[in-house]
Amino acid sequence: MHLFLDATVLGLVIGAAYAVTATGLVVTYSTTGVFNIGHGAVGMIAAFSYWDLVTNGGSSSQPQHVLLALFLVIFVEAPILAVVVEWGLMRRLHGATADRTLMVTVGLMLLLLGFQGRVNAWQGTATVPQLFSPHHVSVLGAPIQGYEIVTMALAVVVAVGLWIFLRWARLGVAMRAVVDDPELLAMAGAPPVRVSRFGWIVGFMLAAMAGVLLAMQAGTGLEAALLTLVVVNAFAAALFGKLRNLPMTFVGGIVLGLIQAYATNYWNSSFLDGGKLQTILQNPEQVVPVVVLLAIVVFLPQDRLRAVGRVVVAAAPKVASLRQSIIGSGGLVLVAVLVAVTTSGQVLLQQLATGFVLGIIALSLVLLTGYAGQVSLCQLTFAGVGSYVMVKFGTGGSWEGVLLAVAVSAAVGMLVALPTLRLRGLFLALSTLAFGQIAYYAYFSNTNAFVLGSTQSLPISVPAPFNGNKMALVLTGLLFSLAAVGILAIRRSTFGRRLVAMSDSPAACATVGLSVTRTKVAVFAISAGLAGLGGALYGSFESAISSNTTSGNASYVAFISLLLLLLLSIWGIRTISGALLAGFTMAFISNPATADIVVGVGIFLVAKLPNGITGSRDVLAKYLPTLRSVLPGALGGGGSSGVAGSEDGVSLGGGSSAPPGGSAGPVTQPAYAGPVGVN
Repeated sequence: MHLFLDATVLGLVIGAAYAVTATGLVVTYSTTGVFNIGHGAVGMIAAFSYWDLVTNGGSSSQPQHVLLALFLVIFVEAPILAVVVEWGLMRRLHGATADRTLMVTVGLMLLLLGFQGRVNAWQGTATVPQLFSPHHVSVLGAPIQGYEIVTMALAVVVAVGLWIFLRWARLGVAMRAVVDDPELLAMAGAPPVRVSRFGWIVGFMLAAMAGVLLAMQAGTGLEAALLTLVVVNAFAAALFGKLRNLPMTFVGGIVLGLIQAYATNYWNSSFLDGGKLQTILQNPEQVVPVVVLLAIVVFLPQDRLRAVGRVVVAAAPKVASLRQSIIGSGGLVLVAVLVAVTTSGQVLLQQLATGFVLGIIALSLVLLTGYAGQVSLCQLTFAGVGSYVMVKFGTGGSWEGVLLAVAVSAAVGMLVALPTLRLRGLFLALSTLAFGQIAYYAYFSNTNAFVLGSTQSLPISVPAPFNGNKMALVLTGLLFSLAAVGILAIRRSTFGRRLVAMSDSPAACATVGLSVTRTKVAVFAISAGLAGLGGALYGSFESAISSNTTSGNASYVAFISLLLLLLLSIWGIRTISGALLAGFTMAFISNPATADIVVGVGIFLVAKLPNGITGSRDVLAKYLPTLRSVLPGALGGGGSSGVAGSEDGVSLGGGSSAPPGGSAGPVTQPAYAGPVGVN
């Protein structure tokens, strides 16, 4: 009974913090149309600021001015940050596709993480001063701390207060209306920009409040990555409320907290199976929330959930011919050979080879997200599967092991696609994110996983031709070129045109008799298999697969999948050259804090250039007119910004939705109607 009461109290407190976090997500989405993946990073920044204010940067042993610090963080710092983010980034995203808005918010998350890594240079986990400590009350023998009472009370006040505000206050009604039709709202006398900005301010204030409350939890302390990813747990509560119902969001947060607390306490205790369950799964508190998220996303009726946006007019580029693709790929291989022959630095050679391998994984995203419009946030998970298969079956670095890694990864991709067949956009992205998190916590970082056996590190053999960094560079360059030619061949085929049609309108595909189900399963399988190929080769460069999060499998954390997809969005998610540049950029960024800031700055380009750098021919031609006249077609654009021309020109070619050898007229992306009410 004591265990049950302790778990109940803990679950209510955690659930209340989740409810506050999820409420902020719902307010932001229902008033701006943007699902903010960086919501947790905002809370993380607030938690660090609160700690710094009350402890004088950790030098004071006695907390000072706790309530004043809390007020400054929530009502001063958070609104200022919200205004800056709304003005610099989010204002440009009205009507943007779901994947583009997701990438901008992912970049915001990485930018804040990088900023925090540079500002706070101290090591270790700091203890966050708790409100009204050490005061507590006892309920049925279970002690409830003062800050826990405050957390639960704030969750109730926030849920009820916002529900009343959004339903009855004039500004609240305007906030709900701005996402649906800003022009009509402007005609009614309410400035849409100001109304939308206020939505961001409220969302950031709630994120800051939740971040501080979560950091106060006993044993949590200040860990930037943990506080940032805790928002993933709140996704389930937000979706339980269908991203618009605040009372149900509150209930979802409480239920989620209770499930997590019961599962954790009973799993880790001797109550069940003498405590042996912990040898199977070491961290149920991290797995349970994402399992709930995956279940809600998969089983929630999708006709009630609609992404937000407006009609986008696009002119489709023509697709480069097979001859152009082969010439460009051959030139790339020749460059790789010349660099290998003339370069003696082993570190540089290994980085270049790693860049080609990461480029292969990025190519899988070009096919899946760039062409088919299926947003995946777990591509490095498929790469991790390929690495593990190579460990177990690639004895002596056999190519049979590489082929098996591709096959098994493709099979896993099919399994991921099957329960998500009716999902797209935001909800497909969240389901893949949940799958990646489950795989990481339950498998890749689990020292008791059956693949690892009793060891924490397993060696991975290098295929014989990869012996030596020079040969590795040449062969990875060759494999990337072959994969690029294959991807472009798929794009020119009937199947490729089906992928683009599915991206534009699944309903239209079904109307003309095309099987959306088979197309989606097939593209997931091909994409996952290609990522598995990259994983098998990438693991070879690491020499070992480890359960230690600081090496080996750390490459398969959700952050890395998000980082690669964001880099690809910056360079051009529909271009082969974008995949190559994304791979090289990721390979040459070694400092995590520097990487986060560099990539975070890139989100400004994503917000301005829908098709990335290599896919924006009009922008490049504006700033490089001389190069355009010397190399006509080399600055080809791709995607959907009204730019005609080959996607990668004479280098590696590509396209979006026109038949080979020509370009179609303007096409219209489907409009997305957003939620307009708070039930």
